Amino acid sequence: MNEAPASRVSRLRAFFGLKRNISVLLVALVLLGLGEELWSSFVPKYLEALGTGVFVWTGYQALKDLLDAIYQYPGGILADRLGQRRALVLFNLLAILGYILYLVSRHWSLFLVGTLFVAAWSSMSLPATFSVIGDNLAQRRRTIGFSVQSILKRVPIVIAPAVGGWLLLHYGVIQGFHLGVLVTIALAAGALVFQQRFYREKPLARPPRPQGIGRTFRAFHPGLKRLLVSDILARLAEGLPAGVLVVYATTNLGATAAFVGSLRGLQMLTAILLYIPAGKLAERWGQGLFIALTFGFFTLFPLTFAAYPLFPGLSVALVLVIAFLFAGLREIGEPARKAMIVDLAGETQRGEVVGVYYLVRGLSVAGGPLLGGVLWNLSPQWTFGAAAALGLAGMLWYIWRGPKDVEV
Repeated sequence: MNEAPASRVSRLRAFFGLKRNISVLLVALVLLGLGEELWSSFVPKYLEALGTGVFVWTGYQALKDLLDAIYQYPGGILADRLGQRRALVLFNLLAILGYILYLVSRHWSLFLVGTLFVAAWSSMSLPATFSVIGDNLAQRRRTIGFSVQSILKRVPIVIAPAVGGWLLLHYGVIQGFHLGVLVTIALAAGALVFQQRFYREKPLARPPRPQGIGRTFRAFHPGLKRLLVSDILARLAEGLPAGVLVVYATTNLGATAAFVGSLRGLQMLTAILLYIPAGKLAERWGQGLFIALTFGFFTLFPLTFAAYPLFPGLSVALVLVIAFLFAGLREIGEPARKAMIVDLAGETQRGEVVGVYYLVRGLSVAGGPLLGGVLWNLSPQWTFGAAAALGLAGMLWYIWRGPKDVEV
């Protein structure tokens, strides 16, 4: 009588690819995500409260993008050489140090120093995350594995930004932001204990010797290089308005911080509802269609803001809802794209290959927010219009030249 429920649970775990180590990784992602999403959307508002201007807001975003680039490669090397558990624990500890610096910061310069450590989790851990899924799931199951990872990584964004906006509204920008960081430190400590106790590291073989950035990149599968071009253009489309979006919505359009936080929740809820059906359909129909759709929605998100002055009769709330729905739809092909990267990265030095891929992508887009700030001083519509044009170029390149299915 007790076997049927256990059997159903086993089938569900198999369907969603929830092997033990993947489950431990997902718990850590949820805990860290719940903490960071309390305040991450409101960093420009916090920096504004510290007395800074647009170039500090966009400079923070550019620094984040730069760190996201340069941390990928050492993150991949450490995942290959230390093993995934020890690497993830190290990245978690570095992030906690950064959160503490955020908590004590009263000047934007110390805040930026803290960002050097905070980015260790979000950036360095990505190659390890890819390696965990790649090592624990067969090739045909990786898209659904990344779908589940994407869902659980984004569940916090449905909840936490609205809570973070409420904290800022009721306690003030600076005190509300610091309360959010305190919660993040507690959740990160919980994730650290959970990883240490439950992750089962396989005995390490002799770690592969790093090949170096240039040699690894030259050895990329040709399809991986072509995918990278579209990915860069799409991330530039995302990056140009990233440093000014919250300020534009709250200051230029008059929306409240709490409403913007709720829109982030709408964006993530839209994405979450798509992941499983899109992942299963990608297994059946191939990855290419869904990746192309993703790049298309990277175009429509900034295009909504760029075209807003042409329709003065539309309410601000409706425009923001439409834009953030498009932002959620951008995720329709993300699990398929990540699975394609893992498939094309090979087996032996997956962490290093993934690290180089994201290093090149990140360095290519790191200046996007600063460029968005320059265009902002001309007109906000210049920022959003340029972003839409870059997104369109990325979609067209992928349709023309991008890999539609893995050819390994």
